[in-house]
Amino acid sequence: MSHLAANLFVAVLGLAGGLAVGSGLVSLLIVLDLIPRLAQLAGAYRQSLVFETAVLAGAMYWSLTDMLDVKLMLPWKIVLMPIGLLTGIFVGMLAAALTEVMNVLPILAKRLHLHDYMVALVMAMVLGKIIGSLFDWLVFQWMV
Repeated sequence: MSHLAANLFVAVLGLAGGLAVGSGLVSLLIVLDLIPRLAQLAGAYRQSLVFETAVLAGAMYWSLTDMLDVKLMLPWKIVLMPIGLLTGIFVGMLAAALTEVMNVLPILAKRLHLHDYMVALVMAMVLGKIIGSLFDWLVFQWMV
């Protein structure tokens, strides 16, 4: 019975983490208007559905490859250059969008009526990031 409870706890924890990350990504993309901004910069308003589909397909594909532990047997130097370039473009676009719209948490607090809990919300986010990073660096990296 204890083994079943532990597996159930891990399943609920994984589901909660996935929901938190997924909803955070979706809210970030919606609040920052990243895809409409990309369509505006590209002058392709009519293809915004294509951009949205590409983001969704990329998220689904890379989530599945990570979950199924798929390994690509490609020459790593050739593959890493375009991946690094695309990652840099994405991070740059995200940073530019964040500098334009720095009111993600106030909007979240206003819509979810969390004004009284803002300090706790920010502290939970900070502590979660710190604990997750420390776990990754100190425990998970040594297990692999």
